[in-house]
Amino acid sequence: MERTAYPFSAIVGQELMKLGLILNVVNPSLSGILIRGEKGTAKSTAVRALADILPEIETSGDCPFQCAPEAFPGCPYCGNAVRPAKRRKVRVVELPVSATEDRVVGTIDIEHALKSGEKRIEPGLLASAHRGILYIDEVNLLDDHIVDVLLDSAAMGINTIEREGISFSHPARFILVGTMNPEEGEIRPQLLDRFGLCVNIQGLDDINERIEIIKRREAFELNPESFKKAWIPHQESLVKKIEAAKEIYRDVVISDGILRKIVTLIIDLDIDGHRGEIMMMKTAKTVAAFEQKKEADEEDIGIAAELCLAHRVRRRPFEEVGLDMNAIRQRIRKDMEVENV
Repeated sequence: MERTAYPFSAIVGQELMKLGLILNVVNPSLSGILIRGEKGTAKSTAVRALADILPEIETSGDCPFQCAPEAFPGCPYCGNAVRPAKRRKVRVVELPVSATEDRVVGTIDIEHALKSGEKRIEPGLLASAHRGILYIDEVNLLDDHIVDVLLDSAAMGINTIEREGISFSHPARFILVGTMNPEEGEIRPQLLDRFGLCVNIQGLDDINERIEIIKRREAFELNPESFKKAWIPHQESLVKKIEAAKEIYRDVVISDGILRKIVTLIIDLDIDGHRGEIMMMKTAKTVAAFEQKKEADEEDIGIAAELCLAHRVRRRPFEEVGLDMNAIRQRIRKDMEVENV
């Protein structure tokens, strides 16, 4: 029995988390998002709700690699044959903390080998997640080498399986979402940096918002279908906005002056490497597209800084992930004022 997903638009508060998820839908090259927060802050609810608003996809029959109907030539299941198209909803593939590398990447299909004497690849979770969402709860408890494999695949869009003399690659393009409770341990900085975006969330402080959460949750549990129906207009409006953002993203421009401010901010914060500024540029453009703007501006940079830099700033031992965003925004405004003088 399929579980009814809570409407994404009905989630109260947590605007930055919701925006980060949406931006990854608009621009999958943002390389995923890490959501850090205490338990009971709608992290898992938001991820499952996101899949519910994504458009259906067409697959080549029941191909385990989620091939589109036109297929890719090297697929051992589709081959070059034309298979009937099948429409279905985007999947949320959940990766258990105990998952092995073979389960994630794929391995040899032993049963097929014993029956036919032929070697064939058995798809892993990365194949199931292709064209969907790969969700890792408690990502900080996952083995580092598994996280490395996931982040490499998310960045390149390809998964390579090498087992028993067989080398096989297949597309693995997915929205990577990791959630964690910082009280249960941290991720090492090298892996933290590989997530394009990161948000820190906590329980809401506003009394009215907390009351609204209680009311909406009770209404959803009493009658999920009726509750979901009431939010259809909000969901449809959000879907249209996402689709429009996808259409104009390639046309969004970002001036050299804005790029200079991004790079200056990265240098001032003493952030290693160049991934931070590349992600800030992509994020600022994606935010602009989502707001139906043709050029990224100061406001977009501020949002991009909040999403892209907090987890990349060097920290002392036991220091929490975070940024003084008021100081960052003042710095951006000051730089822009100097630029315009």
